[in-house]
Amino acid sequence: MLRSVLLVFFLLLLTACEDTNIPMMTDAAADAVKAITLDDASVSRLARLAAEDADGKHRVAPPDHPYDIRLRRLTAAHGAVEGRNFSYKAYLTKEVNAFALADGSIRVYGGLMDLMNDRELLFVLGHEIGHVVKEHVRKKVVMAYAASAVKKGLAAQENEVGTIAGSLIGAFGEQLVNAQFSQHEERQADSFGVAFLQAVGHDATAAITALHKLADLARQHTFLSSHPDPEARAKRLLQGKVSDEEDSLASQILAFAKEAIRKLLNLIGAIIAWLLSLF
Repeated sequence: MLRSVLLVFFLLLLTACEDTNIPMMTDAAADAVKAITLDDASVSRLARLAAEDADGKHRVAPPDHPYDIRLRRLTAAHGAVEGRNFSYKAYLTKEVNAFALADGSIRVYGGLMDLMNDRELLFVLGHEIGHVVKEHVRKKVVMAYAASAVKKGLAAQENEVGTIAGSLIGAFGEQLVNAQFSQHEERQADSFGVAFLQAVGHDATAAITALHKLADLARQHTFLSSHPDPEARAKRLLQGKVSDEEDSLASQILAFAKEAIRKLLNLIGAIIAWLLSLF
């Protein structure tokens, strides 16, 4: 991904003309390099800014609200998991969703809290914690940072396309909140969620019923775009496949290839948009 990003900037510099903002282009190239060298402190800071942005766009349940009271009760013993600190908030919305960020911020939407019983909600929380512990969300910060560098490079072209790209730079936090996960990452998070349930004295049944509820909801409308295929995931858990080691090397390679192709297509689209702006 980094090589592709740097290639974009190299092409942009080679074809730079009067409508290219060179200082902004330089900043964009620097951002691309920084993307793979982000230390843990930088990743946490960026994730915290994304959490603050998301909290500012939603009504956060106050301490005396039933959502917050319930969430604090369920997470009282889980402020730290595997050496990482977590903070939990509920949003006052009927939307069914949840997300985690690399700084340990976990947000649960009111619609999801209404849909799940306590044990099912614990599985969802464990799933989100798993995305943090397994560093899935950390990778999303790096990718979003690199993507913002591409957009900044496009924005360096002072024309209509550049203006549109420039307007997207502020969507960094939204990219993290709505980050897509690969099938392998989802399986890992599910396995962690089941282990989380077992650690507090429950079995995998609640995980299966939670995923069935999400599958039923998915048939009605779009939801949890960052958590695909709940029916297939429930079937996997029902079959007792809860180990990270169960995935064959071939299936992992296939999942990685699909993810790489998706990201490459997005990058090609960005390059094509820039090339069209030259004519």
